[in-house]
Amino acid sequence: MLELLKQPWHWAVAGIIIGLTVPTLLILGNKKFGISSSMRHICAACMPANIPFFKYDWKKEVWNLFFVAGVLIGGFIASTFLSNPEPIQVAQATKERLIEWGIQDFQSLLPTEIFSINSLLTLKGFIFFVVGGFLVGFGARYGGGCTSGHAIMGLSNLQLPSLVATISFMLGGFFSANVILPLLFKLF
Repeated sequence: MLELLKQPWHWAVAGIIIGLTVPTLLILGNKKFGISSSMRHICAACMPANIPFFKYDWKKEVWNLFFVAGVLIGGFIASTFLSNPEPIQVAQATKERLIEWGIQDFQSLLPTEIFSINSLLTLKGFIFFVVGGFLVGFGARYGGGCTSGHAIMGLSNLQLPSLVATISFMLGGFFSANVILPLLFKLF
């Protein structure tokens, strides 16, 4: 059984499970799916109640914190016990492009040229992780939610703001991957 779990699954399995999450949450009490809101719930639980942004009944959303904890625990279990020992398969055209950018490690999901302590302590690492992380957090808050909230929950509820947000996420991702990322790799 464990060997079966270690094999790569078809992408549609995850799609079906994610797709079933939306009606399940709606049936179980009109809950909204999203990850970025959990940070607000954590802050509301820990911060003094005199900050207006955190004045709400966060305990009604405690299920979301359990969901995020489950995501973290599930990721740990999957990476520790269910990881595929086979090398990562990367398309040749993608490899050639990444090699141009100085990425040579294709043995794991996270190339060590980017995702390492040594890289973090460089200007490139600072821009990628600190500035990039701030922009993602700011964008999620400014956009009223993250990709999971808008693209999964919002689109399935036919919300126009979620359609605009999802299109913006996609355009921003394409622009970043094809313009900003190559530029940063050439600069550093």
